[in-house]
Amino acid sequence: MDSNACDPYAQRMSIQSIITHPGGAHKDDFLACSVMLAKHPISIVRKDPSDDELDDLSICVIDVGHQHEPEKNNFDHHQFPRDHVPTCALSLVLKHLGLYDDARLFCDWLEPAEWFDCRGPNKTAEWLGVERNIVGRLSSPIDITMLRRFAQSVEHNPGEPVYELMRMIGSDLIEYLEGVREKINYVSTRVERWEVTTPDENFSALCLPRADDIIDDASGGLARYILVNGLENEIAAIVYPDSRGDGYGIARFQDHPQLDFTRVQDETDVHFAHNSGFLCKTSAAEKIRLNELLAGAWH
Repeated sequence: MDSNACDPYAQRMSIQSIITHPGGAHKDDFLACSVMLAKHPISIVRKDPSDDELDDLSICVIDVGHQHEPEKNNFDHHQFPRDHVPTCALSLVLKHLGLYDDARLFCDWLEPAEWFDCRGPNKTAEWLGVERNIVGRLSSPIDITMLRRFAQSVEHNPGEPVYELMRMIGSDLIEYLEGVREKINYVSTRVERWEVTTPDENFSALCLPRADDIIDDASGGLARYILVNGLENEIAAIVYPDSRGDGYGIARFQDHPQLDFTRVQDETDVHFAHNSGFLCKTSAAEKIRLNELLAGAWH
């Protein structure tokens, strides 16, 4: 979590409205407002704020006003110098809510969105290492319509279709990020690191043992735990409870090239091995046997 985030909850009930800029809408102001709506289901007004409104703690000003003052609920980035690390209005709102660090880790779309808003399509394409026309090909009619409809109205209020969809988007993003953190915390208290021995070399795997309170998407929880703890260059495989049975799933992490689970598909306790070799499902539940299957998949 973002250790420097101010406490948003103490101010939640005091916010009465959101102001964002008029004219054309962009992904960062749309998403920043969506996230705020999930915490504060209040009206959005698209206008330039007055000095009094910038000083009013009951008004949240997003992507306009040339002020970044979270203590006053002002979240603009346009006053930052040109060489400032790409930071958009959504970045500032996520930091305020203590969600930014996890969002950068687990939302692959966020950093390109920051670059696009702050540097434009040409610099973003250069940063991504692709041709400029590729950026345009990634545009979606969903994006186009939502931004156009958001820009068409001066005010958005509860109950209106655009408003309610924005609130759903913000709620889903917050729920996802908070859920990811809960899963990482769960895994950290239960995970086991195994050193698997093969005739050629040893490798490391992480196992999440089965428990009565097992989390949904245990494999995803393990993968994110690895990333958060900087273990991606150390861990070759993950072992996790099978959500469809009493056994375990075994998968290579980040497509490790030396693991191929079709090599163990004929074992009597392996009931499924994906034909691409990236995972298998087994009725085995003992550590010794699971280690044997891991070693058998190594080549």
